[in-house]
Amino acid sequence: MTTTLAPPAKPWSPAEFEARLRAVGQDRYHDRHPFNLRMHQGDLTPDEVRCWITNRFHYQRHIPVKDALILAKLDSSRLRRMWLRRIEDHDGRDEGEGGIERWLRLGEAAGLDRRTLLSGESVLPGVRLAVEGYVNFCRLRSPLEAVAASLTELTAPDLMRLRIEAFERHYPWIAADGLGYFRTRVDQGRRDSAEALDLVLRWARSREEQESAVAALSFKCEVLWALLDAVQQHAVRQRTVPQRAGHDGPRERV
Repeated sequence: MTTTLAPPAKPWSPAEFEARLRAVGQDRYHDRHPFNLRMHQGDLTPDEVRCWITNRFHYQRHIPVKDALILAKLDSSRLRRMWLRRIEDHDGRDEGEGGIERWLRLGEAAGLDRRTLLSGESVLPGVRLAVEGYVNFCRLRSPLEAVAASLTELTAPDLMRLRIEAFERHYPWIAADGLGYFRTRVDQGRRDSAEALDLVLRWARSREEQESAVAALSFKCEVLWALLDAVQQHAVRQRTVPQRAGHDGPRERV
């Protein structure tokens, strides 16, 4: 008996493929996570804000690591120079520059100790697992999938603008100069997402490749949700753990 194989599905048109990528961000980006919604509505306590800053820093400091892994997969000098700029954006060209430094200043503006942030001692296990999963994804998957996973940046600039407004309105105890990371990422995110989208649209020629790119972006959204899940669950535990009678308990370290 001869088995007739179905012909492979036709690729989506470039317009449909882009629309499907953008739909992932619109439907699954972490701006809709309950913790982010509470943040933007001004409902977080100072300790919850500090906990988020601490744990998000663990993700931030690994961005240039995953970008170095992607850069090593690129096969032309032009592409490597383009991607190298992302590493410089976060690590800086010189000491005291870059996105990681700006995030440390955000932590300091919120009352966190720089040495504690750098030590990573207060990072939650769930956050470590999520970040490790993303870094390993970029290490092990194809250049197409690794670049496609970065396309959460399509939605990030709008989130940065929303976050700046929320922090200025609801968390005035954080000094304004601590918000430099968010302000810088509005333009950087718009540039980076345009470059990455162009690569993904050109590289994904078959339906299988297009679907793998959409799946990679979905995975990245799950990573960001998992990070916030861990932070939110920690916040719930802190609210429900009874304190010993007679004192308010120690100030939360994270």
